[in-house]
Amino acid sequence: MHRFNEADAGAAEEALLACCGSHRWAIRLTAHRPYPDIESLLAAASEASYDLRPADLAEALADESWMPQPLLGMRAPGSQAAHTALRAAHAAYEARFGHVFVVCLEGVVPEEMLDTVLTSIRTRLAHDPDEERLIAADELRRIALTRLEHLVATHSGAAAR
Repeated sequence: MHRFNEADAGAAEEALLACCGSHRWAIRLTAHRPYPDIESLLAAASEASYDLRPADLAEALADESWMPQPLLGMRAPGSQAAHTALRAAHAAYEARFGHVFVVCLEGVVPEEMLDTVLTSIRTRLAHDPDEERLIAADELRRIALTRLEHLVATHSGAAAR
C-alpha cells in the first residue's frame, strides 16, 4: 500500500489502468490517495466504478478487448463442440452489444469455467442493451476489484513500474 500511495501520479494511474481501462476511474483513485489500507482502496474503487459514465464504461470495455488473451473461457477444459459454441456465443454477444463479453470468474474452478462462461453469455444475450450495460458494468467492477486487490497484495511496487 505504501508504494502505491507514494508513487507519482502517472505511475499510479498506469497501474490502475491495468485493473480497469477507464482513465476517469484511474485518475479519481489516484487523486484520492493516500489510502490507509486495502479495504479503503477497494471501497473507493467500487464507488468510482458505480460513477462511470457511459463513455467511461465504453472506454473500459474497449480496453478489455485489447487484452492479449484468448476469448474468455477458451483455456478451460472442455470438448471441441463446447469451445466452438463458446466462440459463436462470443461473436453473437459482440455483434449484439458492440463490446466484448465480461464476467468475473473469481472462485470458479477451471473445470466449471467453460460452462459458466457459456451459460452466462447465453443468458445475457437475451437482455436488452440497457440491462446488459448495467450487468457488464457490474462485472467489470468486480473484475477491477479483483485485479486491484491482486496488484496491491502481490506487487506492492507495481505502481512504480
